[in-house]
Amino acid sequence: MEFFVHDKGLCETNKVGRGTRIWAFAHVLPGATLGADCNICDHVFIENDVEIGDRVTVKCGVQIWDGVKLHDDVFVGPNVTFTNDLFPRSKVYPQTFARTVIEAGASIGANATILPGLRIGRNAMIGAGAVVTRDVPPNAKVVGNPAKIIGYVSEARPRPTSSSSERAHGELFESIVPGVRFYALRAFEDMRGSLAVGEIHQDLPFAPKRFFYVYNVPSREVRGEHAHKECQQFLLCVSGSCRVLVDNGAQRQEFTLDSPSKGLFMPSMVWGTQYQYSPDAVLLVFASHGYDPEDYIRSYDEFLSLVKAS
Repeated sequence: MEFFVHDKGLCETNKVGRGTRIWAFAHVLPGATLGADCNICDHVFIENDVEIGDRVTVKCGVQIWDGVKLHDDVFVGPNVTFTNDLFPRSKVYPQTFARTVIEAGASIGANATILPGLRIGRNAMIGAGAVVTRDVPPNAKVVGNPAKIIGYVSEARPRPTSSSSERAHGELFESIVPGVRFYALRAFEDMRGSLAVGEIHQDLPFAPKRFFYVYNVPSREVRGEHAHKECQQFLLCVSGSCRVLVDNGAQRQEFTLDSPSKGLFMPSMVWGTQYQYSPDAVLLVFASHGYDPEDYIRSYDEFLSLVKAS
């Protein structure tokens, strides 16, 4: 065999990749598929309709039931609980079990519970003890019961530009994501109130053809989660606050919009996600193009493929 099974382990499938190690008291049923260089630790049970990719680590005390698929480089911590039936009854079985997909590079912390039929996005981080009741976006960090997004992996702070001519119109910060810019617009305050101002083609790098508001968003909801092929956007949180993640497939960065004088420019082919809306948040978005459903890229995997192709 090109894979290792401990003498106190039981592996009933021959669909196991080279270099995989199955340790003591683990039991793999005959229908399961395991990739190469996996590490299946003590007291792991793997049912028949299970697919496990390459370089996956499954720590002690985990049961992986029918309908679960783990992509490459997934980490499953000790005593993680997968489920595959929303309404379980003894001796009553559904026609098909819910499909749960853990995408490449995701990590699931110890004692987390994953409800059936969910998709955990690539590189997501599930905190220890979290109870995941909804799909998790790519790169998101979630904790709690029910699990909520608290941030995204690979965050970085914006850095100021050195151009005094640009800063004369309000501070401008370059992102580590090429093309993305964070603006501190000119603001004026006196006893009559406050005013923030921006100039088209100076602070706003395009002439908008459309605008829309996002408001009354429950704090646990995530908006955006798409990119545009051509459309550019400028985001202003004119009331309250929200957090914005920008991602070009290679670099990711987060920004907090918590003032009407803070704006974020997002060029085309940048994946955008907005989350952690305050109860009073109103997000105003200016768009360079009219609405075109064909301009949207709603799958992160498709986005990565298009970035790679370009």
